[in-house]
This record gives sequence, C-alpha cells and structure tokens, in this order.
Amino acid sequence: MAEHLGLHSVGDLLHHYPRRYAERGELTRLADLPLDEHVTVVAQVASARLLPFRSGGGQRLEVTITDGSGQLQLVFFGRGVHKPHKDLLPGTRAMFAGKVSVFNRKLQLAHPAYELLRGGDGDASEAVDSWAGALIPIYPATAKLESWKIAKAVDAVLPAAQEAVDPLPPALKEGRGLVPLPEALLKVHRPGSKADIADARARLKWDEAFVLQVALARRRHADSQLPAVPRRPLPDGLLTAFDARLPFTLTEGQQRVSREIFDDLASEHPMHRLLQGEVGSGKTMVALRAMLAVVDAGGQAAMLAPTEVLAQQHHRSITEMMGELAEGGMLGGAEHGTKVVLLTGSMGAAARRHALLDLATGEAGIVIGTHALIEDKVQFHDLGLVVVDEQHRFGVEQRDALRGKGKQPPHLLVMTATPIPRTVAMTVFGDLETSVLDQLPAGRSPIASHVVPAQDKPHFLQRAWERVREEVEAGHQAYVVCPRIGDSEDQAAQADQAASGGKGGKAGKGGKAGKGAKGGKADDGGEERGGAGVRGAGAGASGKVAAPAPDEPPDGSADPDKRPPLAVLDVAEQLAAGPLRSLSVESLHGRMPPDEKDAVMRRFAAGETDVLVATTVIEVGVNVPNATAMVIMDADRFGVSQLHQLRGRVGRGSAPGLCLLVTEMPEASDARARLNAVAATLDGFELSRIDLEQRREGDVLGQAQSGVRSSLRVLAVIEDEEIIAEAREEASAVVADDPELTALPGLRTALEALLDAEREQYLEKG
Repeated sequence: MAEHLGLHSVGDLLHHYPRRYAERGELTRLADLPLDEHVTVVAQVASARLLPFRSGGGQRLEVTITDGSGQLQLVFFGRGVHKPHKDLLPGTRAMFAGKVSVFNRKLQLAHPAYELLRGGDGDASEAVDSWAGALIPIYPATAKLESWKIAKAVDAVLPAAQEAVDPLPPALKEGRGLVPLPEALLKVHRPGSKADIADARARLKWDEAFVLQVALARRRHADSQLPAVPRRPLPDGLLTAFDARLPFTLTEGQQRVSREIFDDLASEHPMHRLLQGEVGSGKTMVALRAMLAVVDAGGQAAMLAPTEVLAQQHHRSITEMMGELAEGGMLGGAEHGTKVVLLTGSMGAAARRHALLDLATGEAGIVIGTHALIEDKVQFHDLGLVVVDEQHRFGVEQRDALRGKGKQPPHLLVMTATPIPRTVAMTVFGDLETSVLDQLPAGRSPIASHVVPAQDKPHFLQRAWERVREEVEAGHQAYVVCPRIGDSEDQAAQADQAASGGKGGKAGKGGKAGKGAKGGKADDGGEERGGAGVRGAGAGASGKVAAPAPDEPPDGSADPDKRPPLAVLDVAEQLAAGPLRSLSVESLHGRMPPDEKDAVMRRFAAGETDVLVATTVIEVGVNVPNATAMVIMDADRFGVSQLHQLRGRVGRGSAPGLCLLVTEMPEASDARARLNAVAATLDGFELSRIDLEQRREGDVLGQAQSGVRSSLRVLAVIEDEEIIAEAREEASAVVADDPELTALPGLRTALEALLDAEREQYLEKG
C-alpha cells in the first residue's frame, strides 16, 4: 500500500475514501469509461470464447461483458486463460479492474483482475461478507492493488476509527450539526444507505476545508507579524511625474486597486496581495505604479516573469511607458528618473555584470527578470517590492528566495493572467489578500470568436485564411497558434513514445505534457513535447482525419491513428506556400535562441511581419495592438483558460479583434462544447468556472501540487464554495484567538500531519 498508493499508516488508509459506490444489482455504465485509465467496473458476462492465435500455438480467451446496453471486451492470453475460462461463464456478475485501451477500434481491458460477485444464495464466499451492504465501495486503485483488496484491508483497520482524533473545535461541530469523526469514517467506508454517505462526506469535507484554511490563516497571521519598511511615495516624485505623462486616465478599478496596494505599502508589515483580473484589464499598469511608488520611497522593485519572452516584453513596454523617466542617471534622463534593467538567464556575461552592478549599487530602481533573479549572485541595494507575474508557474520557495534578498521582507504583489474563481483564490492563493480588476480600459475593442469545424466544413477553414488575408490587407497583423513545435526534438520525442507506447500529451499547461511524452520546461511557456497518437500518424497538417467510428468515444480520443497535433514549423511552411502566399509569415517558439525570439517579436511588433505562427510562448503579456486576428489550430488541445489567455493577444488596439478556434472534433464531443463556451463569452471569470468544472478536481490545483491532491480527498473546489468560504471565516477567527492552537490539540495534530506530510508544500503555487 505504501508503494502503490502512498498509504503509510492506519490513518492514511482510513482516509483513503471510496471514489464511488456500486449498488448491488446495478451495473457500471461502460460507455463512459475513460481511456488509458485504471478503472473498476461491475458488469455481467455476456459471452466467452477461446480462440487459437493465428501465428502458432497458444490460445486467447475473449470475454464480452455488458452493463445491459453497452459492451466491453476482455482478453486473456497464454497460461492466464484457464481460471477465467472456468470462472467467467455467461450470466456471471463480477467486478473487473484494468486499464482501458483500444484495440481494433473497440474499447477493451487486457488481462483484467476480477472478483466474482456471487448472489445472495447463501454462498459464504469472502466477497459476500465484505459487501454485505447494498452499496459496494469502489476505491481509487492501481494495477497492482485492486479495489477489493483495498476494501479487505480497510475492513481490518476499521475498528481503529474509534480512536480517530477529531480536529474540529466542539463548538463548530455542534453548531453545524456534523457527525463525529469515527462515525463519519465508518459511514464513508461501509455505508448502509445513501444518506450515510451524504452525512459522512459532509463531515469529512469540513475537516479538509477547515484544516487547510487554518494552515493558511496561520501563514497569513505569521506574515502579518513580520516587519517591513513602510514605502510611501514622495508627493512630487517619480510616480507623480509618471502619472502626468499618461495619455489616458486610469479606470476606476485601477484607481481602487492602486489605493488598496498603496495602503498596504505604507504599513509596517509586508503586503501579500493577489492582483487578478480580466485579460487586458491593465494589471501591468497597476503593478508598475506600485513599483514606482516604492522607488520613490527609496527602495527597489523587482518583477519576476515566467519566460524570457515575457520578461523582454515587460521590459520593453515598461521603458516605453516611462520614457525619459526610465533613463535615470543618463544624459537626457529626467531628474526623478530611475534605471530599469533586464536580467535573464541567456544574457551575455558583460551585460549581466552590468545589470548585477546596477542592482547592488541601487542605481537601478526597477529590475525585470526571469528565474535568474533568484540566483545567489544577485544582490539588491534595498529590495522593497517583489511583483510576481503569472504566479502559477512559480513555487513559494522561489518567491521566498527572492523575498530573502531584502534587508527586511519586501512587500509582495502577485498577478495572475487569467481570472481565478473565488474558491481557488481561497485555497491555492489562500495566504494572500485579493484585489480584482474587473473593467477593461477604454479603447479596447471587442473580440469576435468563432469555432471553425475543419472536419465537418472544410470550406470554413478556407474562409478563415481568407479572413486573415483581409485583416492584413486592411493594414493589420495576425497570429496563428499551434500546439507543437515540429522540430527534430519533437520527432525524437515521438519516437520515444512509440517505443514506450505512450499516449501523447495535450498542450502542456505550464510545460506539463501528457503521459508518455516528455514534459516541457516551464520556461517555454508550457509548450508541448511529443505528439499525440503514434501509429500511422500520416495525416499531416492538412488534417484530413477519418471521422471516428460510431462506437468510439465521441471525442475521437480512442483513435490510435489520431495524427499528432499540428506543429508550428509545418503550418508556417504550408501557409507561406499555400493560403497565405505573398504575405510575410514568421514562426516563434520556445526552443529558438533568445536573441532570435526577440528579433522575431521586434519585427512583428514593428509591423514588418504580417503573420506570426507561434506556440503558446505568446500566451501571456505579448502586446501588439496592431494584431487583430488569431487562428488557433487544434484548439481542442488547449485548456479553456489558456484559450482565453491566447485570445487576449488580439483586440488590444482600436480595431475589433477576431479569434477563430479551428478543430476537427465532431459536433457532439466534449471538446467542441468547451470551444463553444470560449466562443460564447469574453468573461474570464465565467470561463474559469467552466474550466474548473470540466477539469478533474485534482487538476484544478495543478499537477505540481500533488500535496493538495492528497489533502483534498472529498472537497470539490467548485461545488463546495460555500464550505470553503465558511471554513475560511471560522479558521481566521480560531487563529486570531489562539494562534498557537493551544486549546485545540486535535486540530494541532491534524495540522501537523498535513504540514508534515506536505512540508507546507501544498501551499506551493504550482
């Protein structure tokens, strides 16, 4: 259990809750089984036949099981056929466990483990004992450890549930009518009725939400005790000079959030604030004003960006916005000016030495950089504010490493590119206060979004390329985004996969590619490594892929011949030679040398390039107001918030934007529903909810946060919004009264278990 499920103690096992419950007599719906995952199903044998292999000796046993409507094929080979041949007679009911794969376009389980469910005819088998109730618990299991083995182990330790230490304060438990912990554990593992499950889950959700919120409340409390240098801007300093230069007035939202930030900066404890808002709501402007305020007050401000492309982009736009104010200490610089330096990993040695010197002497008031800022060599004269852009790509450790560079803890402002639902802000970012920018600056244009079903209506795709030409002819520019790069490293990754038989990843979020594909580095803006299907991937970028057969999962994910995702280098070549002939087309991706990336971006920003074919490196912060059209190829391979984020790159000027989501997924698929949702609204808060509802709970907090995965077992971040909000209030009250939790030993034990297991790692922001 320790090896396969990470369960080390009786407590761990008691908190390994069933994933769902099968009702005795009820069969699992086979049509909904996910591909490539380990599943446990309850079904009935429809037929079984022994077949010889064509090539030489040996036999295989093919068993068809049914849920009454759909069917699933099981196969057993070699010596393993005798026992199942004897056991699995037509009409037999059993639990089967295995990994769902596709063979000859049909779903199958190869060599599944099984446990017969004998009827209630007095047959005193073990199976009947452990599932005497009407509800059969089905546990999260692995190939080496089937659900029914876990159930037997739970039976052995259930009596110990009586000694479970209750973390909830008695007043809270009584006030909310929650059942005692031992009773909840008993009911969740061996429910007599559905009401038992509901009672147990209600109680266990509270435990999780409350202990997590207490951990966060204690962190907020500890942070609020730290000393910090108050940073108040001078009345007629850099900030005033900057505001006077602005060609527009700040939106009400920007003014409100700026006031919240300035109040925090003036306090004697460090600010810990999350600034979130709609794509394009002017968060950078708010952050820049906070940085200028700190420079005014004699400190330095650092902005940490997740990729080099973004750091360069921020550096360019900040120096442009500041004009001569960014030329402090130089001839022609303004008297209040300061120096703005860039620090990235790929800078030349001389430029780097220069930048480090400016930081150490305090000559540079503002520094913008990537992870290179965190290295030991980097010394600040007086670091007063850290702005982290795109927090989900940085861990708390990196944040802390940067904070450690101040004489006292610097103030901290975290920006997220896409809005996050309130509950995620309360869990993943629970140690930060939140400010929300919800209005777009004046002069931003609406973006029209449409789904282009390339498979059902190929002429729509031709029309899409015509639209791109029309935009360029009107003097504008366009982006074409693809999920994959398509260079030799990609091909190598695909060959690796073919060898391992892995199924390729969706476009990596933060650089996480799918199973069997190598994960990309987060510094590449999360581009994908490795393609999708491996065999016969000959369809090419024209994308003529056969429509899925009726018995396949609707999104075609079961098709082993699915072509790899479209690649930047192929698409750029085909467009330049085909539909976009005579336009200047360039490509951009994370594996290009930094100076080359920068040159490509500069040419595009200067309007020398008409069409930029890119991976998700352009996902955040890229600001080219003249770009009005975006075509996203294989859009179904991106997440909802990623699509929203990409779309935010157009419509940044006065001309209306256009975003075309190209997909080959059939009308009825989930992927199409997701794209329709993105096309239907520009509201990032709405989309972030849809995104969460469609991703599995564990992914909400990001794959890297395995800690949260293990600590949130029954709490669902979206549907339990109320519980999380109430738990946050209760936790804040408890910690304010008794920061050390001296009066609540049970809570302290639960907290230590959580924090010890995770080393506070679940507070990592991905």
